[in-house]
Amino acid sequence: MKKYRVTVNGTAYEIELEELTGAAPAAPAAAPAPAPAAAAPAGGEQVTSPMPGTILDVKVSQGAAVKKGDVLMILEAMKMENEIMCPCDGKVASIHASKGTAVESGTLLCVIQ
Repeated sequence: MKKYRVTVNGTAYEIELEELTGAAPAAPAAAPAPAPAAAAPAGGEQVTSPMPGTILDVKVSQGAAVKKGDVLMILEAMKMENEIMCPCDGKVASIHASKGTAVESGTLLCVIQ
């Protein structure tokens, strides 16, 4: 142990640091690469995430008929639950996010045809 005196904002502190010997510290684990976004079917209305967050619930299934204003998914962002609404009448052509998925702003969530 080595003792040091550190002054922070005019207050002196005495600290002890232990010097570790032997193996080098392990490198931090690399973050997993994000999955590539699947191509959306041509002619569909793409519903994207308005902000980064986590999908708490998916309220629709592929092939389901939806109307403008229906809740498609619940997105948790900054400890608030946000409803992702359907922008138009149609049918759910594909779903690109599942419960528990972390999404960034602009991530494709689903396609309505």
